[in-house]
Parts: sequence; structure tokens; C-alpha cells
Amino acid sequence: HHVWRCLSLVYGFSNFGAYCMIHVYTLAFFLNIKALFSLALPALSDPDGDPCRRTYCGRGRQCVLMAETGRAECVCQEKCRPSFVPVCGSDGRFYENHCEVYRTACLERRRIYVVHSKDCFFKGNACTMSEYNKLKSMLLDMQPKVLKVGEQNQQRDMEEKRALVDTMFKYLDANQDGRLISDELEKVSISMKEHLEDSLLECTMQDLLRYDDYNNDGHLSLHEFYTAFQVVQLSLAEDQRISVSTVTVGLSAVLTCAIQGTLRPPVIWKRNGIILNFLDLEDINDFGDDGSLYITKVTTIHMGNYSCHAYGYEDLYQTHVLQVNVPPVILVYPETQAQEPGVSASLHCHADGIPNPKLLWLKNGMDLQPRSSKQLSLIANGSELFIGSVRYEDTGAYTCIAKNEVGVDEDISSLFVEDSAKKTLANILWREEGLSVGNMFYVFSDEGITLLQPSECEIRRHMKRTERIVATYEEMCPKGEGVSPQHCVWSSAVNIRDKYIYVTQPLQSRVLVVDIQAQKVVQAVATDPFPVKMLYDKSHDQVWVLTWGDMDKTHPTLQVIPQASVGEVHHAIRTTFQRVNDFFIPPTNLIITHVRFAFVFLKNEPAVHKIDLETLHRVKTISLKNYSCIPVSMAYTHLSGFYFIQCQTKSLLAPQQLLIDSVTDAVIGPNLNVTGQAFVSPDGRYIVTPDPQSSKLIVQTVSFQGELSLNQEIDEPVAVSDLVFQPSFTESNQHVAVATSGSGTDLLFADLSSGHTEVLRSLKQPLAPQAWPWGGPNRVVVSSGLFGQYLVTPSAESLFVLNGKQRTPHCEVSDIKRGNTIVWVGEV
Repeated sequence: HHVWRCLSLVYGFSNFGAYCMIHVYTLAFFLNIKALFSLALPALSDPDGDPCRRTYCGRGRQCVLMAETGRAECVCQEKCRPSFVPVCGSDGRFYENHCEVYRTACLERRRIYVVHSKDCFFKGNACTMSEYNKLKSMLLDMQPKVLKVGEQNQQRDMEEKRALVDTMFKYLDANQDGRLISDELEKVSISMKEHLEDSLLECTMQDLLRYDDYNNDGHLSLHEFYTAFQVVQLSLAEDQRISVSTVTVGLSAVLTCAIQGTLRPPVIWKRNGIILNFLDLEDINDFGDDGSLYITKVTTIHMGNYSCHAYGYEDLYQTHVLQVNVPPVILVYPETQAQEPGVSASLHCHADGIPNPKLLWLKNGMDLQPRSSKQLSLIANGSELFIGSVRYEDTGAYTCIAKNEVGVDEDISSLFVEDSAKKTLANILWREEGLSVGNMFYVFSDEGITLLQPSECEIRRHMKRTERIVATYEEMCPKGEGVSPQHCVWSSAVNIRDKYIYVTQPLQSRVLVVDIQAQKVVQAVATDPFPVKMLYDKSHDQVWVLTWGDMDKTHPTLQVIPQASVGEVHHAIRTTFQRVNDFFIPPTNLIITHVRFAFVFLKNEPAVHKIDLETLHRVKTISLKNYSCIPVSMAYTHLSGFYFIQCQTKSLLAPQQLLIDSVTDAVIGPNLNVTGQAFVSPDGRYIVTPDPQSSKLIVQTVSFQGELSLNQEIDEPVAVSDLVFQPSFTESNQHVAVATSGSGTDLLFADLSSGHTEVLRSLKQPLAPQAWPWGGPNRVVVSSGLFGQYLVTPSAESLFVLNGKQRTPHCEVSDIKRGNTIVWVGEV
């Protein structure tokens, strides 16, 4: 019963399952066993009878008694029992039962065996799958072709194929009802026989129904006809061409491609034009069966645009815009302050986050109402809480709260209002520690080290060049042979967590370690000759030092001083990198607190080498050869993860600026027409490039969707030597760029949100470039931290303190020669 039910399904051209086949083959098995026993049992019962009873001929053969000899011989079976147990032979033909397979093998004298394939079950004739595919190819070739013009691609080929299949379907559909039935196909089969090869005569147009009528409704629709001829059909809803997704940092993200269609090829994902599917990426390492893109741990570098399309069909694509939200991270200043009644007090609050956080203040846990009070005022969207004239009742804990869509953060700034004669603990801590040790500029000049408190323009301490190093009792600046008069030569300095300052002495081939608390030089770390540049890797507490070997840079090396903030004897470790021209370590900020990689440029090599900061080993080399770019400097924004490479080229063209995507480490290409060195604001939102060709500041912004765009071009009347960013004192999360001139006396303030500029003049001439041979700017400008309003810039023989809030000169400190190495120490 089950067998015949299965066979009816087969002949009805339905898909049959394993259940049916089990019954079919089980029946066949028992029929063969029965046949074997019918041959063997008589021989056992009658051994002395007919010789054929003692002869087994095997499958497909039968025993006959030869009349001439009287011997039994095996010959091919004349016929098989009329049983219908359908099977497929290895020759691709359909057989009614197993006996017919082996009888045919005997007759044709070749090995034919049963195969478990469903092809011939669908047909019931000798049209094999390969012949059927040939038939379809011939049908396409018989259609009139459009003359091909120009280079072909997969998409255009498919469009042409679809047009041919459309034409064929209309021709076959005699009654134009949008479906092909058996009669319509049979009429065409008769007329086509003369055009078909002999090998294809077993295949007819009706085999289209046998193979490709997937829903078994007895006719072919246009959709089924497309599928039969492998016509790819793709679609994308108009409202899904751009999809915007938002995910919180640290979570995973799944981007699903909305392109649908029959026979859709694999989905290809791109970022900045770079194909992601075949890259071995750390965070983008899985593509789902449905073509989805998986980002396992989202960071701010992953924001930006991703596009998907079916392989070979680039013209139809979907764009995914990924915004990465970041909960607020807050910082207040000062944590504690003590004021006398009647003076003013400011409490500062800064928060980074995506979207921009909103700030509000509480006093002792209660909401503040500054609008109804002449005493209190909020400045720059709550970034500053200003108390005009403090009273005793203003003492309290002031809580700044930052909120955005994905989180909240808060911190407390305490204010004590009291008579200074009482000298409470809070008063002592604030006045003694807060002002005497921190919140000062350390200026390294010919005469030694000057500690300058900017608000009072007061020199708190001067370490003369003859002062002794604590550990060795050597002079801080020993007199060299033939050098007269004796003076200090510095080139680079870094602040190590407000505990130490490391500063290079190129002519002494060493780095001095200054203890900030003790205000003394405590150690000299020997290095290779001529250490000229340092950067502090805060993530791994190590200082990287570039040495030249000599003034001609003939033997440059790269060295690392580990455990830089630990109070012990330090030493420099030489790395394996030779011919080093420069290096770059991305900065940290409130949001990005850990950096994993540095980059090294080798002399005259068009490439940057990516270095693991933990192991100091090279991870990969990013070639810039296609752009003839020898890297000069780098900058980085953690928003979308762009690197900006300043190039030096041998051509007469202006050196271009290249973009590298840190997600793929691939070169995206030129950054518009921007040339020169890029400077990136601490929050990563502004990229400012002084253009050496046009005397303009090119200002670009990175949106929270990761889009890099040209914001404005600001007239720049100075030949920029150095540039720093100060927070805006009127708007939260905005910045002012401050730029010095390397050849003149002017200094530029440029408001990046409005483009408004102001110029300070008559700051005296800077050091001549030849008087500062150590690379980098010949006139630096250094700001006093996140909350500070003061800046310092040197001239050849003095130092200027500027009030960045008022954009005016604050004071000039004379008798500081070549003070071009400056470090800020302090919370603000």
C-alpha cells in the first residue's frame, strides 16, 4: 500500500521524501531476497536434477541448458518479471526495477549500478540533468541577441539574459495568459526537434514542467521560468535604501541587508569602499547565512556608513548609517575649594558623550534655581556655575549631572566659604597643595627649569642649570667640551600622570626625570645619542623616545622606557626598528582611555608600520606606495576611526593628505584636496589643517554618524607653527583653535563653530628655525588643561602668558631664552 502510494506521488511529479524511498527500496530488497531463495532452494532439494538448478548466474542473467553440449550456461535474461519498483541507473536512465538495470548491463556488456538520485524519477524518460541544462543553453542561444557595446559585467549580462527569457516566455505563451502549460510546450517541442542535437532528443520542452514546476500546479509561471533559466531577480524597497541604526558602545550590532530576490548571490559588505567579507577583522568577523553583518563589540571607530549589495550587482545597494552612542563621562573642577566671603567662585563641569550630554546642578541634593537668583549663574550651557559673591550659606556639595539618551554620570565639587584666619583643613589643602605643586607651567630654557603659576604670573621655583641630579649628583646641565657659555639644551618633554616630567637632553644623550612633588630632578636615563622626541603611552605607562644618532639622523632608533610613573630606577629599552624617521601614538581622552597601537615611519619609505604597544612588535605594514606618499605626520579621531597622514612627495605638486580607516587599516584615498598637517580636537569632532598653499585653516567635522565633511575655511593670517585647542567659554562641547606663527609675532584665535577669528599681535619674534634644529614647531603654544583659561607661548628671549578666555596678553616673563619646551602640570 505504502509503495504504490509513493509511486503515485512520483508520477504526479510531486517531491518525494525519504519515507517513500525507504518503502520502495525495502520492497525491492525483499523481492531480490525472494528471487535468490527461489533459485537456491530447488538446488538444495534436488542436487541430482537439472544442471541449471546447481548453477547461479548472478543478477541480470539466467541459466539455459545448451542443446548441443547439454551443459548449463549463463546468458542475459530475456525479460524480467513485470514488477514496478522504479530505480535510477548509473547511466542516468530510468528503470522499472532492479532486474531491468542488471539485464541492460548484461546486454550492453558494461557495468550499470543503481544510484540514489532523484533526477530520473522526475522525468520518467532518458533526459538527464546535464542534457536538460544543455537544452536550456541552446534555447537561450536560439534567441535573437542584442549587439553588445562596451565592456560587459555580471549585472549587464543578467539584464540581457532576463530580456531573452522574457522574449522566450512571451513566444511560448500562445494564449498570453501568463503561464505555460503542457500543450503549449509540446507544440514547440515538435517544431524544435530538427534544431536539437541527437544527444538532446531525449529532452523536450515538457521537461521544463518536470524539472521546474516547483509548486506542482501543472504550469510554469514567469517566476518559475526565471528560476529555470537562472535569472537573478533583486529588489530593494525605496524606503529601505538608507537605514539608520543606533547602538550603544560595548554592545553588539547586526546590520541586515534588505536586498531580496530569487537566486540572490552572496551579500557583499563595504565600508569606505573597502570589501569587508574577506578581511580577517577582529570585531567584524561573522557574516550570517542571510548576509547580515555582525559587529561583536561596537566602539566609536565603527560608526559610519556601511553598504551592502549582491555579489556582481553593485548598482543596487543599501546604505546602513551606524551611530554609536556613548554614555556621559563627567569631570568637575575643582573637587574642593575654599573661598573667603565676598569673592567670586567658579565651579566647572565637563562631560563627553554621544549625543552631547545635558548638564544640570544640584546643591546638597536639591535642584539649583540660578534664574531666580542674582547670586548664581550658569555659563556655557551649564559648563560653569558662577557665584558672584560667596556667602557662608553657599558652603556645600555641588553635584553636576550629565545626561544623554544612553546614560547618566555625576560628580561633586565642594565649596567651603570661611574666614581665612580659621585655616581649616580644606583651606590648607586647597591653598598649599592645589597652588604650590600643581596648576603650573614647567618651562625648559637655556637657564634651566622655570615653574610658572599663570594666574599671578609668578615664578614659583627656578631650577638652575647647575642644580644637581639627586640620584647621581651630576649637574642638571653639564658644560660640554667647547661649549661656551654653559646652557641647557632641551628638545621634548611629557607629563607622566602629574607625578613626573620626562625631558630630553639631546646633547647629553639622556632623559631627565623631574619629580613634580619634590620639584627636583631625581634621575637621568641614558639613551642612544640625540634623543629628540618623546610621547607618553598612558595606556601602558611607557615613554617612547626617538633618537637620531647624530645631527644628520644617520642612526635613528626607537627606545621605550617602561613603568614610567613608578618610583624606581628607570632604563630605556631599544626596540628592533631601524631607520626610524618618526612615530605616532593616538591620544586618550575622557571616552577613549586605552590605546593599543602606535605607528612608525621609516626613512624614505612610502608606508606606515602598525605597532602593538604591549608587545612592541609590528602588527602590519600599510603601504602608501600607490599614492607616492612618504608620511611626515599623523593625526587621529576616534569618531569613525580616521587617520590623517601628511605626505611628503617628490613631485612638484603640493603634498596631499591621505585618509586611513582604522577598522580595516586600508587607505581610503586623499582627504579631499587638503594638504598639510592635521590637528584633531580632544573630543575628535574637529580636524583643523593649516593649508600652506592658501593661508587658510581648513576645518572639517566628524558627525555622530561618522561622516567626515568640510565645515569651513577660515582665513589664516599667520604661517602656522603650532596649534592647540581650548574649550569654548561660551558654548559647551565647542572649541577654539589657537595658532602661533613660525615667522611673525601674531597669534590667531579661531572659533570653530562660528568661524570668528581674532589676532593678537606684537608677541615678539619667535626662535629662528635654525635655532631650533630638533624638529617640531619653532614656536609652541601650550594650554592649561581642560578647564584652564591660560596659554603660554615663547619668543626668542621671553615668555608670553595669554588669557584665552579674554583673548588678550596676560603678562610677559623676560629672561627666558629658548623656552620652546613647555609642559602643563595640573588638574585644569
